[in-house]
Amino acid sequence: MTDQRAAEGDGPRPEVLCIGETMAMVTTADAAPVATAETFTITAGGAESNLAQYLAEMGLATAWISALGADPLGERIRAALAATGIDTRWVRREPGANTGLYVKDPGSGVYYYRRGSAASRLGPEDVAAWPFDGARWVHVSGITPALSETCRELLPAVVDAARGAGAGVSFDVNYRPALWTATEAAATLQPLANTADVVLVGRDEAEALWGTRTAEDVAALFPDAGRVVVKDGDVEAVEIDRTGGGDEVVTRVPARTVDVVEPVGAGDAFGAGYLIALLRGDGATDRLAMGHSLAAWVLGSPHDNRPGHGPRVRA
Repeated sequence: MTDQRAAEGDGPRPEVLCIGETMAMVTTADAAPVATAETFTITAGGAESNLAQYLAEMGLATAWISALGADPLGERIRAALAATGIDTRWVRREPGANTGLYVKDPGSGVYYYRRGSAASRLGPEDVAAWPFDGARWVHVSGITPALSETCRELLPAVVDAARGAGAGVSFDVNYRPALWTATEAAATLQPLANTADVVLVGRDEAEALWGTRTAEDVAALFPDAGRVVVKDGDVEAVEIDRTGGGDEVVTRVPARTVDVVEPVGAGDAFGAGYLIALLRGDGATDRLAMGHSLAAWVLGSPHDNRPGHGPRVRA
């Protein structure tokens, strides 16, 4: 087992930690179907590292923490993400496991090859080596507990470590039907998300998992979360805020009108925009507007992540 922790003393401690699997994403270079294409591209694809890239671009010292295979795909992903400004010092390399892979077939969906991947071997014993001291925020998603039993045990340990360090926690539900059934996901994700300070969830995925229809119904699923942010596609985003000690404060901001090129990655961009604004102290309307802004930027691109958006975080 190898990792990047030997370099832990090099550079500042990160203020935001994003924890979860990133895979090698293969797609056709000319948008032709996979079955007939002759030229392909390989990039990094993962919800948590997508979000981390936006935070790093906006000037937040951000670490992406995960495991990759000790293979060429793993090295390609680590180098590509490090080049965007993300701190990858705590990414473990696993000689006995492959880097996860998924293939995007234009017009036909996505095919995952991640069973037994290096990241699926992460577990609660890994948390002690991660740089929670000094972190302001920790971001996780509902993809991680779908990967393995040890990954399911990982997230409570992450939340405990974040609490012990005084860091806030955000949880993006990010339900992936290809990874597990709705019944299993619903039972697992609700209690995990309820331990977070901020829950990010799509109105449609909440309906699929728990049968809810409104943002207020969704928020009721997570009574212990300080803020619940419900993304309702091209309609609006709603924040239900309970942090003031009194009644819930509900803020709604309509979505932007966008010519959609590719929807994949827009949810990660929204979450990044929201968290950037939250961490710099913006109000609820500005938090939701920043989320919409980054999501609109990504919706206009064929890529999961689209660099080059907006001003850096204020000091």
